[in-house]
Amino acid sequence: MKPAMIVQVQRSFKDVAPIADAIGTTFYDRLFEVHPDLRPLFPDDIPAQAKKLVQTLAMIVNSLHRLDAIHPEIEALACRHKDYGVVDDHYTMVGEALIWTLEHHLGKAFTPQIKLAWQTAYNVLADLMIYAANQPTLRLRLRR
Repeated sequence: MKPAMIVQVQRSFKDVAPIADAIGTTFYDRLFEVHPDLRPLFPDDIPAQAKKLVQTLAMIVNSLHRLDAIHPEIEALACRHKDYGVVDDHYTMVGEALIWTLEHHLGKAFTPQIKLAWQTAYNVLADLMIYAANQPTLRLRLRR
């Protein structure tokens, strides 16, 4: 990921922080509207889940310039998602809902360049998670 894209994602995330609750709620509303079959994968308490989503997103966005430092957290997150029943195709669905949510809330500030930066960042993360989730030895090691 190009450094300029990382800066774009991190700067635009500063606009997300003040509306974090709305971002989380809108994300799950959109995800379940478009993909109702994914609802059973999530706990009943969506407001709490939405807070976790935004907290995790903040941690990742703030670490985009040094993903290697949070690689163990990404691997563990991927393995937990696999245990919840997440499959590779779900990452595309989640990515679409995330980008839609950001575009919805940020409006004109979500320029085509910022959108591309977010899509790139999400795809990098999704690729890392998919890879980690599909490594049986890693999943066994993380369960111990």
